Amino acid sequence: MLVPTYDERENLPLVVRRIRNSVPDADVLVLDDNSPDGTGEAADRLAAEDDHVHVLHRARKEGLGKAYLAGFAWGLERGYDALVEIDADGSHPPERLPVMLAAAADADVVIGSRWVRGGRIVNWPLHRKALSIGGNVYIKTLLGMPVNDATAGFRVYRADALRTIGLVGVDSYGYCFQADLTWRADRAGLRIVEVPITFVEREIGQSKMNPDIARESLRNISRWGWEYRRGQVRSIGERLVHRPKDH
Repeated sequence: MLVPTYDERENLPLVVRRIRNSVPDADVLVLDDNSPDGTGEAADRLAAEDDHVHVLHRARKEGLGKAYLAGFAWGLERGYDALVEIDADGSHPPERLPVMLAAAADADVVIGSRWVRGGRIVNWPLHRKALSIGGNVYIKTLLGMPVNDATAGFRVYRADALRTIGLVGVDSYGYCFQADLTWRADRAGLRIVEVPITFVEREIGQSKMNPDIARESLRNISRWGWEYRRGQVRSIGERLVHRPKDH
């Protein structure tokens, strides 16, 4: 379980406890970006009390994507079969982990989805729901992906799937990171499954979402979509040029 943190001192012990109760055999890696509120120290205390909890202290805040890339590298080096992304703020329900891990037996990527039948969001204002739904519809339409919640941050990756995707060229470090890896997995022909979850807005602390993150996502996704659609047009043109003529 990869848990990125920045100023989550109060939330972290709560979510780690829920993870450990839901999947007692799993290991937890806290990825702390040098939180000024003492989250790193809180993580160290949890690790000292529980052999299943580990901490990776990072020098500075570099974005969600870089934290997860560091976590993937850590997990792959140690031979884990699957790596899980889960937020520290409690918005991702650890109680759904057994279902998601079971689904990973027949899938390469499992997404805890808000926008499939059975999925829902609690305590979000209407404008934020509209932004999430609109963004995911835009991604699905532009990139042609059969995924309803490409921006979801609660997911399971099989280790082999991460190796197939290839993480060297990933350059999305904000919330766009999730759509980036979904897009790479889809292009690689991997099997992506969505499992419904109830997403609950954080009760402690402040959301890390900001306009810069939204702009990065829009810019990158639009660029990928343009390249994808241009490639499709080029491919169709080449097939027409090389089509045998009727005699």
